[in-house]
Amino acid sequence: MPSAHTLPVLDLSQADDPAQRADFLKKLHAAARDTGFLHLTGHGVSAAETARILDLTRAFFALPEADRLAVSNLNSPHFRGYTRIGHELTGGATDWRDQLDVGAERPAPVLGPDDPAYLWLEGPNQWPAALPELRTAVLEWQARLAAVAHRLLQELLVSIGAPADFFDEAFADRPHLHTKLIRYPGSAPSGTDQGVGAHKDYGFLTLLLQDTVGGLQVVRDGGYVDVPPLPGAFVVNLGELLEIATEGYLTATDHRVVSPPGAVERYSVPFFYNPRLDAVVETVPGDYLRSAPGLAHDATNPLHAEYGRNELKGWVRAHPAVARRWHPELVSA
Repeated sequence: MPSAHTLPVLDLSQADDPAQRADFLKKLHAAARDTGFLHLTGHGVSAAETARILDLTRAFFALPEADRLAVSNLNSPHFRGYTRIGHELTGGATDWRDQLDVGAERPAPVLGPDDPAYLWLEGPNQWPAALPELRTAVLEWQARLAAVAHRLLQELLVSIGAPADFFDEAFADRPHLHTKLIRYPGSAPSGTDQGVGAHKDYGFLTLLLQDTVGGLQVVRDGGYVDVPPLPGAFVVNLGELLEIATEGYLTATDHRVVSPPGAVERYSVPFFYNPRLDAVVETVPGDYLRSAPGLAHDATNPLHAEYGRNELKGWVRAHPAVARRWHPELVSA
């Protein structure tokens, strides 16, 4: 087992067992309040399914560069597709990784002058012609994890004494699903170890599948600690909008990825479970609010109740070249 800094390990199947349900909810409540991170087992996603998506992730990054660049996100006003190594920013600094961004498969929107710009975040994905099986596999994976995340979100609400269905309407019809296939290609020539810089996710829930290499670090007790991979588990973390919706009672925690050493490569597949772009995040009711500390607002990174505005802001900051090409008015705003 990993060392003393292991995240809480929760078995989602215990929520279905009357003899274990109360203990499961107690542990879920504590993990979400105190850490904002946990390992999730008992989720029903098989080892064969996780092996398949990791194999296809490796296969995508093994394609010739020309095949990957054919689906560059510079082609997409929806910020979908392939990002070359060193072309994404976190906290204004370059991340040493490359990735493929996939969302819900939808037609490109037709926006009028009064429509919010965040609707551009819906649209078609880009798929490599040289790996045709990727499309079906990733979209099926996305649907599988959305079901797990939905169940976990409901149990989380129950654990703090709130209605299980409180967010169901916000996620109904058109939830904003997002999957990344990521490669960390070892040490950067500059010597920097920023695989991805320190950040909090700004949505609701993230479910991360990582390979055996490691590199994820989470803030605990004032410093960063390693999160070693746990076979069969997803790393789950809460986003800032859940923190907002609970008046600071639940925790969104800073985390980062340190580049693997030398020429070692790391692969991961994070899935982000977020509501409709036009969803307005309301405060979750419950007696827990008596213990909620309120929110400490970051003047340099204001968050909006309307989910889509946060999502668009994040994409513009992380991918300024895409924004300049397709949405220059947002860059100068």
